[in-house]
Amino acid sequence: MTRLLQRPQTLPRETRDTLFTLAVIAWIGMPLVSELPLWCSVIAAGSLLWRGLLTLRAQALPHRRWLWLLLAISVLAIYQSFHTLLGRDPGVTLVTMLLALKTLEMRTRRDAFVLFFLGFFTLLCQLLYSQSLLSAGATLIGLLGLLTALVNSHLPVGHPPLLQSGRQAAWMALLGAPVMAALFLLFPRIAPLWSVPEDGARARTGLSSSMEVGTVAHLALDSSVAMRVQFIGAAPAQHDLYFRGPVLSRFNGRTWTAPTVTDNFSGGATQVDVFGDGVLYQITLEATHQTWVPALDATPRTAPLSGLGVRRGADLVWQTDHAIDTTLRYDVHSYPQYRYGPLNWDATLDTALRLPPGYNPRTLQWAADLLQQPRYAHADATVLVGAVLDRLRNGGYQYSLDPGIYGTHTADEFWFDRKTGFCEHIASAFVIMLRALHIPARVVTGYQGGDINPVDGLWTVRQSDAHAWAEVWLAGRGWVRFDPTAAVAPQRTNGIERLAPAPGIFSQAVGAVSPNFTLYWRENWEALNFRWSQWVLNYSESSQLNLMRKLGWAAPSWQDLAYLLAGLIAAVALVGAAWTQWERLQHDPWLRLLNQARLRLQQAGLDCPAQAPPRTLAEILARSASVPPAAQQAIGDWLLRLEAWRYARNTGTAAARRSHTAALGTLRRQYQQLRWPVPASNRPHQ
Repeated sequence: MTRLLQRPQTLPRETRDTLFTLAVIAWIGMPLVSELPLWCSVIAAGSLLWRGLLTLRAQALPHRRWLWLLLAISVLAIYQSFHTLLGRDPGVTLVTMLLALKTLEMRTRRDAFVLFFLGFFTLLCQLLYSQSLLSAGATLIGLLGLLTALVNSHLPVGHPPLLQSGRQAAWMALLGAPVMAALFLLFPRIAPLWSVPEDGARARTGLSSSMEVGTVAHLALDSSVAMRVQFIGAAPAQHDLYFRGPVLSRFNGRTWTAPTVTDNFSGGATQVDVFGDGVLYQITLEATHQTWVPALDATPRTAPLSGLGVRRGADLVWQTDHAIDTTLRYDVHSYPQYRYGPLNWDATLDTALRLPPGYNPRTLQWAADLLQQPRYAHADATVLVGAVLDRLRNGGYQYSLDPGIYGTHTADEFWFDRKTGFCEHIASAFVIMLRALHIPARVVTGYQGGDINPVDGLWTVRQSDAHAWAEVWLAGRGWVRFDPTAAVAPQRTNGIERLAPAPGIFSQAVGAVSPNFTLYWRENWEALNFRWSQWVLNYSESSQLNLMRKLGWAAPSWQDLAYLLAGLIAAVALVGAAWTQWERLQHDPWLRLLNQARLRLQQAGLDCPAQAPPRTLAEILARSASVPPAAQQAIGDWLLRLEAWRYARNTGTAAARRSHTAALGTLRRQYQQLRWPVPASNRPHQ
């Protein structure tokens, strides 16, 4: 413990360098802690601590058999955790374990180099999980740390400060930045060769292909960004922001599911009649690992999506051919005023009437009793829908994120027992009741509302804005949206009271001092992170071709891109060569002149050591029998004058410095005038 408290400068160099490397490895592994199994983090942290203690105590490293044992345990644990050794998560876990265990056998410089390269590979693995601006910053710090350790391992013996190595590493990274930027801008955009699956949590807000009612006792709010929307012109009112997602029309008594892809697209897209000018906007969608493309109702058409085929189903839902595993940006033109679906009854509406037998008997009886009343016996669907909504408004129903677990008959419990639930309970019970009244209805999921960011003027839609509402078929009008949650809790959809996760202890403390502090920094951070996503993560092949057009190409192609990249690489190589030549000229001119003289003597067959000073070279020359005496005298005198110039007294005045420099110029001219010995290879054979 005493040595731990010592300043790093007082530690032996090997100890200091090893501890610094271990700290860098720990930094690299921290972003992966939340993504890997707990046992992996425990073993990796234990390995780093073990190696740190051995270093501080100057003890021997463990025998290799212990490392083989830990490696075998790790491989078995990986297989036990993932049931495979292939794939993203098992592979990253294995790389992390190899990196941690390698620190326990770092005995030689070669072992250190292997450790460094494993560290670089682990940095790349972090990008498989997150490419946000925060992750990029952490990766950059880890990169500079590894470069510092790598530079430090090449420095000579002694105790060079880590700050010196850090400055050199930063300078190397800065020199490589232009090349990195050029490759980023011009290297062909290649789609990821891997998918990044993410397990959905049923107890958190978000979209899914199904909705299982009543199985979640408490709904945890996820405040992460789902998408950001930039409206071109005036934005619709917040209560009109319904971003359509999966439409759930099939019900088995407990779970609502969407129709299959075959059913949704087999009949072609439904005719949509739109009115008015519509709304133009751009959506930047975060990775959903699903195929749905959220958009406002109704969107007859949308722009091509970055190489993903996109089509609209019969339920107005846009879907891509592949899961959306990266940030996606697309332009949309939607029409808030629209009409779609059959205007008269047809067979396609039968699915929206089906209810499984044996479920919710009290709701079915309530519907039968309602139809027996004279007021509703011959009423049309609009009147019946209004009656159910009046029940929601005036029946003492409440919106809650903590309704508890429901039983088998979810609609019965909501209507008659609990009278509380979140949007899925309300929408499901509402649709079940309408179907019991012989009115076609279905559940629609998506996002509702959002918050405008005053920093950049964009709307931010979060996972906590995920919502469920209903669509009801009305004769002569087609499918019409009804939101039963708005009848129970109007503040949920009108923007007065948006859903938000409960603040933590730190946020509460900061909010008590400055109520707007947390909101201010979150808005600025999200605006900055959006720019990162827009300019860096979403830089696609279309962005490359647009860049080529701005540079003067009328119709750019991949050949033009290749020529530009090759020309840029050649230009960088020439600049590097010029830099090398310039740096070579910056060496000590006296040493350069001495080296030239030594080289001339070595070519004449004289044995001149590389470290020999001018006086020693003159002595070697005087003992040579192959050099004429006149040349020996002239060259020897020149070498002595060269040595005298090196150690001549300099008063430091400007005149003295000019005289000193002029004397060196004279020596350089005399060097050119000397008659140097003929190289041995050019002498005539006797």
